[in-house]
Amino acid sequence: MAKKFYGVVPPIVTPVDEQERVDEKALRALIRHCIEVGIPGIFVCGSNGECMALTQKERDRAIAITLDECGDEVPVMAGVMDSSTIRVIENVKRLEQMGGTTAVVTPVFYARHATQNETVIHFEEISKNTEADLFIYNIPTFTGQRLTADTIIELSNIDKVIGVKDTSGVFPEFVKMLRYFKDSDFMVFQGATNLAGPSVLLGADGYVPSLAPLFPKPHLALYEAAKAGDIEGMKRWSEIVDNVCKLYGLAKSQTSSTKYGMSKLGFMRPDPLRPTEPITASEMEAIDAFVEKYKEYI
Repeated sequence: MAKKFYGVVPPIVTPVDEQERVDEKALRALIRHCIEVGIPGIFVCGSNGECMALTQKERDRAIAITLDECGDEVPVMAGVMDSSTIRVIENVKRLEQMGGTTAVVTPVFYARHATQNETVIHFEEISKNTEADLFIYNIPTFTGQRLTADTIIELSNIDKVIGVKDTSGVFPEFVKMLRYFKDSDFMVFQGATNLAGPSVLLGADGYVPSLAPLFPKPHLALYEAAKAGDIEGMKRWSEIVDNVCKLYGLAKSQTSSTKYGMSKLGFMRPDPLRPTEPITASEMEAIDAFVEKYKEYI
């Protein structure tokens, strides 16, 4: 079976207007830009897309707009993460009604996790209640639970679970997954951009960098070099990707710095959703200078 996702799949930001409603025109322009520069897949309503800050109505709008704009051109994975199994099932059902086929699911959050098995049960119940494919999202910083490689391997045996985005940053565990899933249809994506090069070199299907829409050239080149086994090219492009990722630290909030950076493309406002602090004038100046410095990679 051909894998649905590969390469660079950015978790896109969600442009909003002054009332914190999804800016449809800007979101479509952002997606169109991603497609035109050669990005082969889109992740909508991930952490970078402020999925849990949007109202449910606006979150659904962002997903529906993305599905419509992408059409048959590139595949879409959509974040349905939530704080309980029943809430995720409701989110997945709405995604199905919109025509979505791949749901990204985390362990539940705002919960005291007792065992890894809670998340196994979580995925089993979701699988029973959907026809959509399920993508595991291991992001312990936001969920409070780091899924082990063994748990992810166990989850892969559940019907409809097709892949994982691992943002744990624990590379030995990631390598364990790569070895286990080698030559299988199960997709393994690196969520920590600083580990992208060696991950793809060792067999990862791709990675999920939030700055790829702003700096597509080095992100795409890094994937291609690593996929081809070009170690020197991978090292060269990894250094450039690491450099452009310094944009994150140019504001108090990574969300604010990322959205302001994306606004430099010319079709969206930079504002994050409350209560994230908006970017300051001095932070704007720093990011303006930074983007100018690396404009050859836009």
